[in-house]
Amino acid sequence: MRPQFNIFKDIDKPVIFLYLLMISIGWLNIFAVEYTEAHKHIFDLSTSYGKQMVWIITALLLGAAVLMLDVRFFTSFSWIIYMVFLVVLVGVLFFGVEINATKAWFRIGGFAFQPSEVAKYATALALASWFSSIRTKTPDMMFRIKAIAIIALPAALVLLQKDVGTTLVFGSLILVLYREGVIGGLVLFFGALAITLFVLTLLLNEFIIIGALGLLTMIIAFILRKKVQAVLQLFGLFLIISLYVYAVDHIYENLFEPHHKARIEVLIHGGIDLQGAGYNLNQSKIAIGSGGLWGKGFLNGTQTKFNFVPEQTTDFIFCTIGEEWGFVGTTVTIGLFLALLFRLMLLAERQKSVFSRVFGYSIISIIFFHFLINIGMTIGLVPVIGIPLPLISYGGSSLWGMTLMLFTFLKLDAKRLDML
Repeated sequence: MRPQFNIFKDIDKPVIFLYLLMISIGWLNIFAVEYTEAHKHIFDLSTSYGKQMVWIITALLLGAAVLMLDVRFFTSFSWIIYMVFLVVLVGVLFFGVEINATKAWFRIGGFAFQPSEVAKYATALALASWFSSIRTKTPDMMFRIKAIAIIALPAALVLLQKDVGTTLVFGSLILVLYREGVIGGLVLFFGALAITLFVLTLLLNEFIIIGALGLLTMIIAFILRKKVQAVLQLFGLFLIISLYVYAVDHIYENLFEPHHKARIEVLIHGGIDLQGAGYNLNQSKIAIGSGGLWGKGFLNGTQTKFNFVPEQTTDFIFCTIGEEWGFVGTTVTIGLFLALLFRLMLLAERQKSVFSRVFGYSIISIIFFHFLINIGMTIGLVPVIGIPLPLISYGGSSLWGMTLMLFTFLKLDAKRLDML
């Protein structure tokens, strides 16, 4: 007898289970936002939940197609896929349509496709291919520069689309560079320090911050007074940081768009402009807080039903979960994301090839950033920058991109013993 062909052979079942559960939760909450007596049918394509059902079905078919491919397809065509999507990202700048002040979509009938969501997948493939090409454990400077360029090129094209949120998602791949030893912990430390000082400078007078840093520098210099070179380096660092702090106001006033500044002001000062820039965040907090412990029940969310929170099926879908399912529902949702990330980390660490490991950590970085920023912006911990909640928010482009990433990694994992 001819052996049966099983595309799910050796495929990690926990990830499949989490994927199916999360897209189901997402669809139920999209349905809760738009359901009315006039729109009952799940395939009503005039509604977001009808369109999302189509996206889910096509995503499942796409995932199955990925599992049917030979694993060598991904290693052989990674650069071609990357180059194709760079061209597509350029094309959307000229032929795309503008939605919410961002020119990042192609309109196809009643559906919109955002290439940058799938470009994340293409970038992860290219990054994995580049790392798998190295023959030594200590990459030289040119290798590091090219690795950064692979990330920076699509990120720059997305930034030209005025999509700051997605640009920052590409930036999350710096975690992969850290994992692979291309950048050290000091780079991450100074990155976090730059963000912290930026926020503090907007809150306080820059001279107060420079004075505090100067005092700290003097204390450390006194402790290290016998190490002249270290003291000189310390004062050099203090000078660079002081110049940066002094330049923050200039950067903020001249490089940020007015709507970006408004969102940052809302985050920093809180409770301001509740009918303008602060409206979304204020309504988001009300929706989540009103859910209490168990929530108001499925289809019973008043903030949800009366459309108080804009973009509730996309960027603010977590509000619907909080209002209708309460603290328990939000905790379960967060738990599912943490379980998915933890499982993906286990799979990434057991890979035998550099290609598979780097690709796995690219997915982890992207999902983690989406999860952290999306939930953070709905509860007021980070500025509202328009990032969907993976597998939960409405949107075919995001769902397709995440499906491609997850199912490609599952295929690589299933064939890990063949990829030595």
